[in-house]
Amino acid sequence: MSLALYRKYRPSVFADVIGQEHVTVPLSNALESGKTHHAYLFSGPRGCGKTSSARIMARSLNCEKGPTPNPCGLCQSCKDLVANGPGSIDVIELDAATHGLVDDARDLRDKAFFAPVQSKYKIYIIDEAHQLGPGASNALLKVVEEPPPHVIFIFATTEPEKLISTIRSRTHHYPFRLVPPGTLTTHLEGICQSEGVQVAKGVLPLVVRASGGSVRDALSVLGQLLAGAGKDGVSYDIAIQLLGFTDGALLDDAMDAIAARDGATLFKTVDRVIESGHDPRRFTQDLLERLRDLMIVDALDATNANSILRELPDDQLERMRGQAQNIGQASLSRAADIAAEGLTQMRGATAPRLILELICGRILLPMGDAGESGLLARIERLERVESIAPQPRAVNRAEYVSAATAEAKREAPVKPVKEAAAVEVVAEESNAKKEAAAPTKAQIDSIDVAGLRRLWPDVIENVKKRRRLTWSLLSASAQILGVDDKNITIGIVNSGARDSFVRSESDEILRQAFIEVVGLDRKIEVTVDPSIDITATPESRAVRTSEAPTDKTQLSGAALLASELGATVISETNHE
Repeated sequence: MSLALYRKYRPSVFADVIGQEHVTVPLSNALESGKTHHAYLFSGPRGCGKTSSARIMARSLNCEKGPTPNPCGLCQSCKDLVANGPGSIDVIELDAATHGLVDDARDLRDKAFFAPVQSKYKIYIIDEAHQLGPGASNALLKVVEEPPPHVIFIFATTEPEKLISTIRSRTHHYPFRLVPPGTLTTHLEGICQSEGVQVAKGVLPLVVRASGGSVRDALSVLGQLLAGAGKDGVSYDIAIQLLGFTDGALLDDAMDAIAARDGATLFKTVDRVIESGHDPRRFTQDLLERLRDLMIVDALDATNANSILRELPDDQLERMRGQAQNIGQASLSRAADIAAEGLTQMRGATAPRLILELICGRILLPMGDAGESGLLARIERLERVESIAPQPRAVNRAEYVSAATAEAKREAPVKPVKEAAAVEVVAEESNAKKEAAAPTKAQIDSIDVAGLRRLWPDVIENVKKRRRLTWSLLSASAQILGVDDKNITIGIVNSGARDSFVRSESDEILRQAFIEVVGLDRKIEVTVDPSIDITATPESRAVRTSEAPTDKTQLSGAALLASELGATVISETNHE
C-alpha cells in the first residue's frame, strides 16, 4: 500500500515547513541561542503544521548536537524522530480526546518526574489540548507551571480559547495560519514533479481552493487525483467533476448574461448547470465568489488585482474587468447580497434549483427590489444609460431596431436626416416587421450569444490588427446583441458612432475578424443600443485616448471627436 502524500512529504526540519515563517524563525532563533521555554502552545486551523512542528521541536531539542534548528539526522534520536520514523520512548504524544480525564492527567504528572531513558529531555506533545477536561487541566497545572528541568510540554490545539487561561499564561503561544494560495501552489507543483505525474493547467488552483489553505487537505485531494490519473496525467475535466467545482465557462456565460440583462441566456445557463450534473448549491457559491472577484477587479487596477487574485490568469482577469464594468458596482453589490441570501436559504431546501432560478430572476429585476440596494442599482442604470426610458428586457433585434427608429423620429425636428440614412432606417423597420411576422424562424440562439460574448475581447484584438479606426469605434462603445443563421447583430451606443461605422465600411473588417477568431461567417448588422455605457468609464476613455489611431486623416470630424473626446453628435448642418 502506497504512503499518503501528507505523510510521505511531512517535514522533518523547520526549513521544510511552508507558510509559517512567523513561527519557525523565532523557534529556530530560540534553539540557536539556547533560550527555549518549558511549555509551548501551538494553535491554528487544521492541517497547517502544528503537530509536525511539535515533532520537529522535539527532534531539535534531543539531537546530540542540540538544541539546534538543524538536527544532524545521524544520531539515534534524530533517526527515531524523523518524519514517519519509529518514534522515541522519551517523546510521548497524547491525544487529549482520549486522555482528557483526571486519572490520565494524574498518571502523566507522576511519570513526568522520572528522568528520560536515552535523550536530553522528556517531551510531552498533547494534541487537541482544548479537549482536556477542567479536572485534568487543573491536575496538570502545577507540573506545567514548575516542571522538572528535563520535561518540556507542547500543547497543540485548533481552539486555544477553550484551554484554561492558567495554562495558557504559562506557555509561549505561537499561532499558526493557513498557507497562502501562491505558496501552496508552488509546493504542490514541486510534489507533482517529484511524483512524475503531469497535471493539466488549472488543476492545482482547484486543489488549493478545495483545501482552503490547509496543506494536509491539499495533499489529500492531490493524492486522490494522482491516484486516479491516466497515462496523460490529471485532466482539468476530471478534476472539475471529482471536486464538484463549476466550470469557468458557465460562470462567464452567467456574468455576460447578467451584464446584458439577457434572461433567456441566464436561465439556459442554469439548465446547463443542472444537466451537466453540477450541484446548484456549489454553483451558487461559485457565483458568489465570482461576484466578489468582480468587485475586487472593478475597485483595483490591473497590478493590484493580480496581487490579490493570483490564481487567475491575465486573460481571465481582463475578461472579468470587462464584465465588472458592464454590470456596475451597485448592481454587483446587490447581486452578491441576493446570492448570499439565497445560499443561506438553500441549506436543507428540497428544491435547490428552484431557489437558484429565483436568485437569477431577482438579480435581473432590480425594479422589484424596494430596498436601498435595488434603488442604488436602478439609479446606477439610469446614470449609465443617461436616460429615464425603460431598458430592453431581453436581447431582441426587432426591439432594438424599433428603438433606433423611434430615436431617429425624435431627432427629426432638430436634425435633418440624410436621404440615405432615412432609406436605411425604413428598410431595417421593414425587415423587422417581416421577422416579427414569421414567429417560426429562430432569431437568436442564446448559447451562441453567450459563446460570442465570451470571445468578443479576442475579436476586438483581431480588429485592432486590421484597422485602428474600426477598433476605436468598437472597443469602448459596442456589444454583441444577438446572432442568427444570417446575421450577427452589434449594438453601438449612439447613432453618431453607428454612422461612422457604416460610412467607413467597418462591417467587412469585423466580419473577417469573426471568421478568423470564431470561424463564424455572418453578415454584420449594426443598431443603436443606448444602454451600452462602456464609454462612460474613465478606464475605457484612457484606453481610447492612449491608443487612438495615429493616422488622423482617416477619421472624419465627428469620428475624430467621438474617438478622442467621447463626443456625441447633437445636430448636423449643411453648408452650401
